Amino acid sequence: MNYATIKPTDVANGPGVRVSLFVSGCNHRCRECFNSEAWDFHYGKEYGPETLLKILEYLDHTYIAGLSLLGGEPMDPANQKGILSLVEKVKERFPEKTIWCYTGYDFKRDILEDMAEKLAETKRILACLDVLVDGRFEVDKKDLKLRFRGSSNQRIIKVQESLATGTIVLWE
Repeated sequence: MNYATIKPTDVANGPGVRVSLFVSGCNHRCRECFNSEAWDFHYGKEYGPETLLKILEYLDHTYIAGLSLLGGEPMDPANQKGILSLVEKVKERFPEKTIWCYTGYDFKRDILEDMAEKLAETKRILACLDVLVDGRFEVDKKDLKLRFRGSSNQRIIKVQESLATGTIVLWE
């Protein structure tokens, strides 16, 4: 897995001050994507053990609320092994911090009904996520007044509550 950038302090991609990892690689190719340079799976730097340590160091401050995963596409099958090792380590070391993941995939159709049935990593990633922002960016539904998402079709989903109840529970 490659990554485009790491923001040690980010206030735009979830509540509070967060560490954000922008992974490389995305096949959605949303029109007017804000991060189209990260569509290429080989863009940026290679994610490795030193990257994990850097992210853990950035998270190790009381003013940091959590980790946000963006892209590119963190839930792309090609990125899931790298994402899994990161989210499991973050949950182990910082159980009080939240993990948000932004994906162009649909939570129910693409992730639960497809990926989770085919990829062992998907269920384990979901077990670590607090919130998932799902849905492709749609420029005709772009709204700058929306909080923590780019277009009105995207949903902010409480992952653990949704998994427990079998119905999508939205974050407010």
